[in-house]
Amino acid sequence: MEEIKREPTPVLLAVLAHPDDESFGMGGTLALYAQRGAEVHLVCATRGESGDVAPEFMQGYNSIAEKRVAELECAARILGLAGVHFLDYRDSGMPGTADNQHPKALAAAPVEEVTSHIVHYIRQVRPQVVLTFDPIGGYRHPDHVAIHNATVRAYELVGEPEFEDDLPPYKPQKLYYHVFPKKFLRLAVRVLPLFGKDPHRFGRNEDIDLAALVEEGDFPINAVINIRSVEDLKDEASACHASQIDGRISHMRLVSWLMRRASRKELFMRAYPPPEAGTRERDLFEGVEVVWEG
Repeated sequence: MEEIKREPTPVLLAVLAHPDDESFGMGGTLALYAQRGAEVHLVCATRGESGDVAPEFMQGYNSIAEKRVAELECAARILGLAGVHFLDYRDSGMPGTADNQHPKALAAAPVEEVTSHIVHYIRQVRPQVVLTFDPIGGYRHPDHVAIHNATVRAYELVGEPEFEDDLPPYKPQKLYYHVFPKKFLRLAVRVLPLFGKDPHRFGRNEDIDLAALVEEGDFPINAVINIRSVEDLKDEASACHASQIDGRISHMRLVSWLMRRASRKELFMRAYPPPEAGTRERDLFEGVEVVWEG
């Protein structure tokens, strides 16, 4: 019987913390590569159990987690994701909250344990390119920082035969961190007061200090992805997360408005392989060898 030859497929894996991270953050990049024919997967560490959801959004759902997962499934279809994989940790909330102390909270889990789960999914999905948060998790959310730390460690270990797992070793070729443009943060700090919002107390729970973020976390930008062609898809996917967009002045809608005016691009720092000074890529798969390993 003649062997069927298959085309090699680019595979991209995003490792994130909550339902909605895939849309509000790097959604344009995920949609763009899915449109280009890449197999795009998401590892989501939690089901977004923390926080409040207005009663009207809970009709037909037994828990916040169930609602948030349904919203993620909606967004995944729009973005064109090939798979969504959960790590089954619990949303940790922000520092000082009861959720942060929950025994199953992601932020409370040993980094070695979270790392082992991520190693398993990297070996299963076999991406050439892996994406995650920057070292401060964008805005210092404990879950974002935790999943960043575990993903970096997993990237280091996933190709090691000594690291025990039921799947063979595999080493992706690139690791990137999604970074917020400073231009966006500065614009937000200037514009938010016009909407009656304090940039020191941003977010649904007023626990994000955008003004402080302007002064820290200045990570180099090594890849700039133009998402203009998929902006509508990113907006549609973000709209799936309706329970996170309350009706007072929609924080996430306002963020989207600000980001549209700051940039129609998504920015990434390349962690591995370490880039040369001045590296500025336009394609996350630049220099990647894509082969069929069937």
